[in-house]
Amino acid sequence: MTGTRALVALGSNLGDRAGHLLGAVAALARRPGVRLAGLSRVYETEPVGPGEQGPYLNAVLAVETKLEPLELLEALLAIERAHGRVRRERWGPRTLDLDLLDLGGRVLELPGLSLPHPHLHERAFVLVPLADVAPDWRHPLLDRTAAELLSGMDAGGVRPWRPA
Repeated sequence: MTGTRALVALGSNLGDRAGHLLGAVAALARRPGVRLAGLSRVYETEPVGPGEQGPYLNAVLAVETKLEPLELLEALLAIERAHGRVRRERWGPRTLDLDLLDLGGRVLELPGLSLPHPHLHERAFVLVPLADVAPDWRHPLLDRTAAELLSGMDAGGVRPWRPA
């Protein structure tokens, strides 16, 4: 299948964190119009957000897709819901978080969807795995690679995850 490369951030800090990430990858692989193209290493990171939260597992998935941006977003939201995601508070704990980071370098501003993801260049927990899976990716607005964006920030809190 020839399609457009999409980059999706995966995160989980509730329940079976690794199981939620793997379940999301498997669900996307089964989706018509989507083909897996690569998966970063899994990293453990400290939470960003309110209250007491456990550490996150984070990764970035590359796919080729024929889906339009809002179709892909809806597929991601459906996978989150299937994994028990409930949106109670911004940046609160979650079973699964799937963020569409980039779709073929498109720049879009739609209700509920901004491409590229508006905060990806500020987050080491996104940029480290993004650099793993898509070293050639360039931010379509900033014209910098993930490695270049990372060079100016502290990524010490992003550690390769080692299952117990």
